[in-house]
Amino acid sequence: MKIIGISSSPRGKNSSTLKLLDAALKGAEEAGAEVEAIDVAKLKIKFCTACDSCYETGVCSIKDDYQAVLEKLLDVDGIILSSPNYITNVTAQLKTVFDRSPLVIHEQLFDGKYGFSLTTAGSSEIDFVLDIMNNFMAHCGGNNIGGVGCAMSEGPSAMETAIEKSHEMGKDLVEAIKEKRPYPEQKAAHEVWREGFKYVILANKDQWTHNCDYWMEKGWIKE
Repeated sequence: MKIIGISSSPRGKNSSTLKLLDAALKGAEEAGAEVEAIDVAKLKIKFCTACDSCYETGVCSIKDDYQAVLEKLLDVDGIILSSPNYITNVTAQLKTVFDRSPLVIHEQLFDGKYGFSLTTAGSSEIDFVLDIMNNFMAHCGGNNIGGVGCAMSEGPSAMETAIEKSHEMGKDLVEAIKEKRPYPEQKAAHEVWREGFKYVILANKDQWTHNCDYWMEKGWIKE
């Protein structure tokens, strides 16, 4: 079993959010998973240009570090997303990764994977940022087991509590993967999304050839 943690803070080793990610990965490792951390803030990942190449061919036309990150994400069982709150959003570095991932969404490439999200904020604006990351996972077809956030204004004890919760959630992620934990509401939401989006695929089938072929292979649309 493999689990990847994505760090996206430009503060590197000084990141408070990284402390939560490290704790979560440690928990997952203690529970038996092989873990890896990727700091996307240190990578060269360019902005999406909306060229539609990924829809047509299955491969992004931009040559940078994104493809290597994607290949690792597709090869794992669990994904932990982390970002500090930057102006009530994820960091620009993580948002750029999201923007480069329309193929993952169109083809639901995180189907069967599990994950959760981590954030820190100076104020109490925690849930909104967690929802952004968890919604990305859901839009890619994956399952969310929850999230942990810390309002730094609440002092050191709040951080200690968040670190402990992150550690336990890392362990729980391993258990969710092992038992293929069902999330009926999330499954239903995925089915509703596919039922609606199939008409977008069909409307663009002449241009989005890779998307269309993939959907037919999965049995989500018929010829």
